[in-house]
Amino acid sequence: MQKRLLLKAALGAALLFGASVSVHAEDALAKIKSAGTLKVGTETAFAPFDFIDAGDHVGLNVDLFAEIGKELGVKIEWVALPWDGVLPALEAGKFDIVAGPATITKARMERYRFTAPIAEATVAILKKAGDKTITKPEDLAGKAVGVGKATAQLAQLQEFSATLPKKIDVHEYVSFNDAYADMAAGRVVAVANSLPNIAFVAKQRNGAFEVVLPPFGKKSYFGFIGTKDADHASLIDAVDAALIKMKGDGRMAKLQEKWFGTKFDTPDSVKDPAF
Repeated sequence: MQKRLLLKAALGAALLFGASVSVHAEDALAKIKSAGTLKVGTETAFAPFDFIDAGDHVGLNVDLFAEIGKELGVKIEWVALPWDGVLPALEAGKFDIVAGPATITKARMERYRFTAPIAEATVAILKKAGDKTITKPEDLAGKAVGVGKATAQLAQLQEFSATLPKKIDVHEYVSFNDAYADMAAGRVVAVANSLPNIAFVAKQRNGAFEVVLPPFGKKSYFGFIGTKDADHASLIDAVDAALIKMKGDGRMAKLQEKWFGTKFDTPDSVKDPAF
């Protein structure tokens, strides 16, 4: 009798252990496929990657994740927040991955895992058309310049400012759209953002703004962001595979042409960012 009880107890423990291993083995990708939905965090004021047009959420990210969803066999659910709240929300588990996208930097790579790059992110300057006081980045010395709060563009603008004879008067904005509005109103003379973003804005504003070349930032790239924990490794691997497949079959270049009017020569991964 005692032996039978011990045997039952042992079998019960084995079943519980097996169930525990099974639950633990279901990582983020498995859970996402089981639910049929990939939750993606972003902000919607970063054209042409993510923005609202006539009430619709559109942009390169929307198109890219539509393709990623097809590759993974899941639907995409978007969660929009101001940019300074997106990464904390990722860490809190509010969504599975961040579209953003974000500039791939050394500091961010220590904390997050990036996907394959989706576009160039080198920082440049946008000014009002016809402003002859700004013909090169160095002309920003002592002037009021807008930039996004908690962005890599802010960090690079501050670093560039430190090299000038007179520091730039940096104005931080939660939304780049607010920075562009303040530039149009004359509150700042320029806005620092990635070259793809400001090229798009200049094109959309019908000659109201101009891009100042060359870019002042270090060569850099945009990528999507995930957490570095082992549970999410297979998800980022799967998104990486989808992006590299899209790069190889021409879908990514086609979407870059659609949103930027050009395509970017990007590496499959960034091991050692410029900053």
